Amino acid sequence: MNYCLFFGLNQFPILIKNKPNKITKPIQFKFENENEKQIKQILSGNISIIFLFKNGKAIKYLNQNPEKIQIEENIQKVAIGSRNEAILTKERNLFAKGKDINPNNSNEFINISSLIEDKNDRVIKDIVSGNSSIYLLTSNQNVYGNGSNYYGQLGFDSKTLKETKKPILMMKNVSKIFSGNSSNHVFLLNSNQELFGSGNNFYFQLGLGESITEAIIQKLTKIQNIPKGKIIDIQTGFNFSIMLIENENENENPKRKLYSCGNYQYNGLGKNEDAYEFTEIKSSLFENDNNNILDFSVGNSHNLILTSNSKLIGFGGNSYGQLGTGDTEYQLIPIQIKLPKLRFNENISNYHISCGENKSFLYYSPLSFSNLEEDLIKLFERREFCDISFKTKNGEIIEAHKLILKYRLKDENQIEKLQEIISKKSIKESNQIFEMIYSNRIINPKLYFEIKEIINSNEKIEETMKRIYLNEKDFIIERKEKQYKFPKLILIMRSELYRGMFLSVTKDKSNKVTDYSELSNKSFQIFEYWIYSNQIKDKIQITQQIIDEIEIGIDYFQLNETNPNLFHLLINKFNNQNYIQNQNQKKEKNCLIF
Repeated sequence: MNYCLFFGLNQFPILIKNKPNKITKPIQFKFENENEKQIKQILSGNISIIFLFKNGKAIKYLNQNPEKIQIEENIQKVAIGSRNEAILTKERNLFAKGKDINPNNSNEFINISSLIEDKNDRVIKDIVSGNSSIYLLTSNQNVYGNGSNYYGQLGFDSKTLKETKKPILMMKNVSKIFSGNSSNHVFLLNSNQELFGSGNNFYFQLGLGESITEAIIQKLTKIQNIPKGKIIDIQTGFNFSIMLIENENENENPKRKLYSCGNYQYNGLGKNEDAYEFTEIKSSLFENDNNNILDFSVGNSHNLILTSNSKLIGFGGNSYGQLGTGDTEYQLIPIQIKLPKLRFNENISNYHISCGENKSFLYYSPLSFSNLEEDLIKLFERREFCDISFKTKNGEIIEAHKLILKYRLKDENQIEKLQEIISKKSIKESNQIFEMIYSNRIINPKLYFEIKEIINSNEKIEETMKRIYLNEKDFIIERKEKQYKFPKLILIMRSELYRGMFLSVTKDKSNKVTDYSELSNKSFQIFEYWIYSNQIKDKIQITQQIIDEIEIGIDYFQLNETNPNLFHLLINKFNNQNYIQNQNQKKEKNCLIF
């Protein structure tokens, strides 16, 4: 699973060995440690790279010196700027260090989340780093800023607030934060899809339009004339911004388009003229109806795009070969980059791009889950395949999965009662209600009291999944003339293989697949039951053949990140079976001797 391509400025000869300073064509490298094969995230700044692995550990490379980032809790996400580093843990605490964070000891991590004045707002949902600022999104959908405010990038007058060592509340009711590790500007998207920005606007990188001439925007300002569609992502370079929009009118196969704003002379716009507001980047390379944008990444002056037909496209600065074109010529307009052949059997949607300052990475990293409860929460947060809507008292729309609600509520009639409850609640309260329904955790006792009459509060998540196991199956897997049926929604949750298949922007419209000839029926049945319950079926006899097949199947289904680990449980059960058999044989032998 360790598959990583690099091109650009090679400051790390201990990692990318025996290669020149400028690497102009993509080359592959790998980690020596077996535990460092599952890359989750790569972040690169001016002089450092941080690799986050799926085991919750992170390694930082600073020139010749790799060092493990010592945080006691499992690391969920990393963010770096030129003057700071931030670590979000699985326990939703934020640790950060840097000159603008802890000037007394810039190399020491401190718990930033504990410094938020409102104790009820210390659960951190997401983090983003700017050049010298850190932005925190809490579970209550509030955004806090920390660090430098020299350009007004924290949304306040820089004359009265030059910097802050403690998180300061910037805006409420926010769904996403957008900035970049070389950027001194920021965008905030609220739950109504309204976009606000502040900070450095010297090169028109906030997209406010030609009439806004201020070089510094000192307060969060609403961005007008946003392209129609759903904002999927915004990434920012030093003096430009790139926006990814999904056209919501095309229900069968939503089309994604890129828009940019800033000064074209600095190479990051994908066009040869200035853009004072977000304007479409046009290229035949990704405008084909059968092609779509899967992923994109922005460095300080260059950009890379990955499409559904496995094309890597780039434009912008290229002085160190960071576009991977084989030379160091900058590219004003998008150009295709030749890639080595990708590994067989791996969906292109499981590859990701990371652009840093004068360097680029392409790496294989399928999303993974750890248990059923977390699966349900993440599924709710991602919103894919949602088929039922709820409206809050302020008119915001929350989308959910009817299949899951059907089995978490006492009966289907309770959906109407849930809609009535949500219609009287704020967006924050509504999100807490859905999280309680999906997870069965009591997050807010007051709200839980209101919904406890309509939910199966005593039923475990595993029992819910087992009930779904018996019903609601809309996808067929054919094997050796036998059919197995699964709900697509459950396959998305439990198998990264099908997650990539169903959630790809080029969705497969078929409802069946023929595959898995290497697995016996018994091994396949083990997978089937495991996908729903995280358990091994009772009274099943484990053989060495089954263990060998499961080892192959785990990699194929991409279930290797599940918890508890299926393969280890099977081995333990196999060993216990053998132990019991040996004990029984000894008893029988002793009885015969007697």
